[in-house]
Amino acid sequence: MSPIDSDVVLLTCSDQGQARRLPVHGSRPGGPLAALESVALPARPGRTDLDPVLAERAPRRVVVAGTDADLAAVLLRLLRTERLDVEVAYLPDARSPVTVAWGLPTGDAAARLAVAGSAEPVPLVRDDTGGVLVGRGEIHDVRGECYCDETLVLRGRARRLVVAPGPRGIAVRAGWSGRTPDGRVRAVPARAPRGTGSALGRAVQVGCEPAIVVADGVPHPRPVPRRTWYRHTSDWLLVRPGGDGR
Repeated sequence: MSPIDSDVVLLTCSDQGQARRLPVHGSRPGGPLAALESVALPARPGRTDLDPVLAERAPRRVVVAGTDADLAAVLLRLLRTERLDVEVAYLPDARSPVTVAWGLPTGDAAARLAVAGSAEPVPLVRDDTGGVLVGRGEIHDVRGECYCDETLVLRGRARRLVVAPGPRGIAVRAGWSGRTPDGRVRAVPARAPRGTGSALGRAVQVGCEPAIVVADGVPHPRPVPRRTWYRHTSDWLLVRPGGDGR
């Protein structure tokens, strides 16, 4: 790595819109983040916050320091500005649904990976409101039906319906515990009057009594009667320790 890696930009996202205290030691002199140009952004940066940074600096890689919601906001701007060729590394505050879904480290290991790791194409999951999902989507106290591709995973009521993107696609689980889906397929029989199950596929469709959807920790502002998550036609480039393929 060169003394100043000008094509890698560190994006620090915080509620105050100021440089956040990084959850790593790598920002100290000589650490892996020390040579990176840093840009302070508000939490969940939007078009006016991030687009000028991307246009002016044209980075090869962005390193997102913040929450899962911040990472989703950055990825959305890369999608909207047709910059999915920009590599994305993540410096989470702590272990999170994103680190679990994609097998990412935290702390100093995350800083080293962000600078020296390789990016690989991974599935980009979108929803029918124009958003993206990077770690976990959920609906609480849901009553209705849910399909993953052709597999029925909910008919009736469940305390939690959880959706998680990952290297193999979109996993979903309906049930009572709220556990993260692991990709196993357990279908609800087509003739069953009610039931819960799990699946893995390219799309998840939910039709239900109006309920609040939470995406990457951010609740939708109002109850909705349906939600669809689906794999986009293009992947995004995530810096990760090495996956098991798609």
